[in-house]
Formats: sequence, structure tokens, C-alpha cells
Amino acid sequence: MDQSGHILLLAGSAEARRIAAALQVQGREVRVLMSEPPRGANPMPVSFEVCPSVTEGQILHAAKGACAIIDASHGFDGHMTRVGHAAATSCGLPFVTLSRPKWEVEEDALWQRAPDVVRAMPLIGPQDRVFSATGWASLPDYKGFQGACLMLRQTSGHQRPVPFDFVELVFGTAPFSVADEIALFKERRVDVLVVRNLGGMPSRPKLEAAKALRLRVILIDPPALPAGEGCLLC
Repeated sequence: MDQSGHILLLAGSAEARRIAAALQVQGREVRVLMSEPPRGANPMPVSFEVCPSVTEGQILHAAKGACAIIDASHGFDGHMTRVGHAAATSCGLPFVTLSRPKWEVEEDALWQRAPDVVRAMPLIGPQDRVFSATGWASLPDYKGFQGACLMLRQTSGHQRPVPFDFVELVFGTAPFSVADEIALFKERRVDVLVVRNLGGMPSRPKLEAAKALRLRVILIDPPALPAGEGCLLC
């Protein structure tokens, strides 16, 4: 890899913080773009720019003088990955994306998978109390929800109105331990957990809690990666 330019890091995952720190230790200049401010108590170790709905043009501008683009964006931020890959292709820069091994439904008999939230709706029964960790942006996809209640996790406080009467917002600050999740699921009388299949350990406690309580789990498939990009398994 050319050592003369900075590295453009597209961040949003827990691993992005570690990548930024490691590059700093190596004495590399790092420029970081994120689609939203970082969450949790572990801050990004370098300065960053927040670019909601980032465009290919913004990434091309940030990539001027760069020697490579590393995509360590959130596993479900398919838009950031797509425009990052397009920008790298356009300017001829090496592009690698981080991809965690996904959780497998074979791990537990009560786990199922769905390609997306919309196609998960038929898997939910009329009496089911559902806890969702699929994010605010997924709410329109729950329009066909037929369960008793949909509890949507939110890790940042806000007062935005929910679009459906069946939605309850559940606020909390990450990280969540297995014990935290077990207590919450018991208190809320959860029957079904709907979670994005992010893989890795940061999001694992909710799955371990569901296992302990023998709850049904629906794993939502991540967006497909652009064809032909380099992949870094973590």
C-alpha cells in the first residue's frame, strides 16, 4: 500500500475505533467519515466528520490525497458501503470492507432468519410481544405488524413520534450485559426478539439473553456487499 497519503476510514462499527487507534500507532494519518455520531462510552480516538446520507462526491472529496479507503461502517449501513466502493472505483483507490462472520440459525432451534424486516412479519403471531433492535429507520417496514406489541430499542434519547400505535420505544444506553438484557426481557414480557444479523460480540448479549429465556429470535439478513470489493473478516 502507498504510504504517502492518508487513509480514509468509513466508520460506524465497534471495530472502526480499533482500526483508527491501530493506524495512529503506526503513525498513519487517518480521516474518518461517519453517517451518524458514535454511540456508547468508547469514543472514536481520532477526529471525525458526520455526513448523514453521505454521497459519492463527499467521499471523493475526503479521499483526495488518500492511499486507500477502509470501510468499517455499521454492518447495516449498506449505503455507506455502496457509495464508498463507487468512489474508490472512480478514483482508482484500494478499497477493503470489514465483514464479521454472521450468526447462524443452526445455533438454536428457536432461531429463524428473514431477508428483511418486511418478510419477517409473517413469522410473528397475533399474541407475540416483540422486542426489536433493528433501528428507527426500520419502522416503516413494520407496517404489516400483526403482533400484540412492538418494543423498539433506542440508544439515543429523543421525542420523535412513532408512526404506529403498536410501537413502544425502549430507551437505554449501550453497552448492555447479558444480565441487563435478561432483566429487561423479563420485565417487558418479551416473546420474540428481532435483531439485525451483525455477527460479532458487541451485539451478542441480547442473543444470549434470548437463549437463556428460550425466546424466539428472528435474524435479519445484512445488505449484500458490492460485487468485487475486498473483504476483511473480523
